[in-house]
Amino acid sequence: MLSIYYGEMENVVYNTSVYFKFNYEPEWLSDPDVVEMVKDVDKSVVLGNGAIDSPVLGVIAPSALSGGLKALILIDKVPEKVFNASNCGDNCAKWLLRIGKEKDITINLRHLMDFGQEEFEALIINTGDIVRNMDELLPIAGRYV
Repeated sequence: MLSIYYGEMENVVYNTSVYFKFNYEPEWLSDPDVVEMVKDVDKSVVLGNGAIDSPVLGVIAPSALSGGLKALILIDKVPEKVFNASNCGDNCAKWLLRIGKEKDITINLRHLMDFGQEEFEALIINTGDIVRNMDELLPIAGRYV
């Protein structure tokens, strides 16, 4: 399940780009879900474990992926840690929901992320409420961000 904590939180990895740089494992880019994330979020193509073809930057190393994508990959691959998902744009929201359906993840948000109009399920740690859509999420999240 996706669990969200809004606002200041202890033991959160806030600088996801630095964490990614020193903890990235090349085999992560072999995961079909990560390949799909790279294509969807950064509009890039994984060429191999150490190379991505970006339409903007050309062939890049994984460390040059967008900050949001690096945060998303870390959330997926290191679920025991809590990462600052405010590094992610709304284009990452569907991926956070998808990962949360597959495994228990906790993220920290400092903004109102738009999770879309579809039904979803997320635990808001601040209150203990389980929300199932944006109409239920907004009044709770609005109290904290």
